[in-house]
Amino acid sequence: MEIYQAIILGIVQGLTELLPISSSAHLYLIPWFFNWNIPDAFDVALHFGTLLAIGLFFFKDWIELIKGGYNLIIKKEKSVEGRMFWYIVLATIPGGIIGFVLDKYAEGFLQKPIIIAIALIVMGTILYLIDKYSKKEVEYKEMTLKQTFLIGLSQALAFIPGVSRSGITMTTGRALHIKREAVAKYSFMLSAPIVLAATILKMQEFQFNLAFFCGVLASFIVGILVIKLLLRYLEKGSFRLFAIYRVIIGAVVLVYMLVKIKM
Repeated sequence: MEIYQAIILGIVQGLTELLPISSSAHLYLIPWFFNWNIPDAFDVALHFGTLLAIGLFFFKDWIELIKGGYNLIIKKEKSVEGRMFWYIVLATIPGGIIGFVLDKYAEGFLQKPIIIAIALIVMGTILYLIDKYSKKEVEYKEMTLKQTFLIGLSQALAFIPGVSRSGITMTTGRALHIKREAVAKYSFMLSAPIVLAATILKMQEFQFNLAFFCGVLASFIVGILVIKLLLRYLEKGSFRLFAIYRVIIGAVVLVYMLVKIKM
């Protein structure tokens, strides 16, 4: 793998992992389109870059969550942070286990351009409709166990390339009437434990060369910028732009495949 390929994919990961447009789809389609030979574990390595971005950007939040979670169990001190910490833990378990089991079926079977294109279009349409007609009432600190658990459970569907972990969690959150910026923040926080687990499991397959570090660094830097810009944008904006983008990319892939078959 060339360094420029790693940097390009790192930038793409930083952009697409945190936006509801599916990083797995883009990280598959770009090497497929350009006929690049990319190691399988490099996908997880790039996710580690965005994990670092989430950890740094929400560093104070994580400290407060961990302290609150500890105090709730040990000292019986109730707080929003303590409640949200355990909500994230409980929401991670079912989605993580189901997603891990189903991910085995994605290898080779679902990782096909036509499946990815259809998933992009279908989820883009669902995201647009739910976001448009859902009321935006619930703030981040007001989220309930039921809401956080259902959002966590929904991320199991991210095993299908093109669905998008952030896409399905944000869509579920909007369906539960959670405000856009609130569900985006929760989606970021919720992704951290699963990405960390995947990184630990795949770490032995990493190739710690210059391309690896360039890709992870690019993913980290772009990820930081995307988190900041997305949260600011969602204070007044909607998910419409991302939904339209998904549909367009899916349609382009289908047209490209059709043309390629006829040729």
